[in-house]
Amino acid sequence: MAKKIVKKRKLRVFRLLIVLLFLMGLFYAFYSFSNSSIKNIIIKGNNYLNDDYIIDLADIKDYPSFYFTSSMKMEKKLVKSPYINKVIIRRKFYHVFEIEVEENKALFINNKNSIIFKSGEEISLDSSNNIFRIPRVINYIPSDKYKLFIKKMAKINDDVLGKISDIEYQPNDLDKDRFLLYMDDGNMVYLTLTKFKMINYYNDVLSQIENRKGILYLDNGNHFQIRE
Repeated sequence: MAKKIVKKRKLRVFRLLIVLLFLMGLFYAFYSFSNSSIKNIIIKGNNYLNDDYIIDLADIKDYPSFYFTSSMKMEKKLVKSPYINKVIIRRKFYHVFEIEVEENKALFINNKNSIIFKSGEEISLDSSNNIFRIPRVINYIPSDKYKLFIKKMAKINDDVLGKISDIEYQPNDLDKDRFLLYMDDGNMVYLTLTKFKMINYYNDVLSQIENRKGILYLDNGNHFQIRE
């Protein structure tokens, strides 16, 4: 009787090891990819909002995964702020996010102690948002003048806006659109809504009056009256 020969299967250990190493490599690559955190955050366009406020609002203060952090979600969170008008978010090399914001310009504090923005939005003033160098309107402005007043205020240059301390609606018999602006330097300026943009030349006027104090009439005649 012939002897039966049993062939032993050779375990292909080497191939199995290669497959296991390949799978482990994929797992490690995915793990490293998903856990690659944001390395740097660049904030642009902000003047009065600090970087920390923007980073906290975007919910990236803990520097989460760069690849799993949604730019769209960050943008939606940021534009919900009354202080932010527009946001552009860019992904950069080396795990960097660049956030460029367009701030919603704060124009004045009204007589109800609310901050009025360029967009027309209004929020109550408190210790947490008392960060703006803007004038205060000290009396009531009629509703038919108010919307136009906001539009005119929005066109004032930032460097001039910061020099206005208080604004008073002060109509007379000749002009119902007349306002009196109290400047930080002690001067006063009369304006009408039709000539409101002329306040942007205030710095040029200062160089001409040689630090003298008085009243600048831009509502009628464009002249400066020195106070004795």
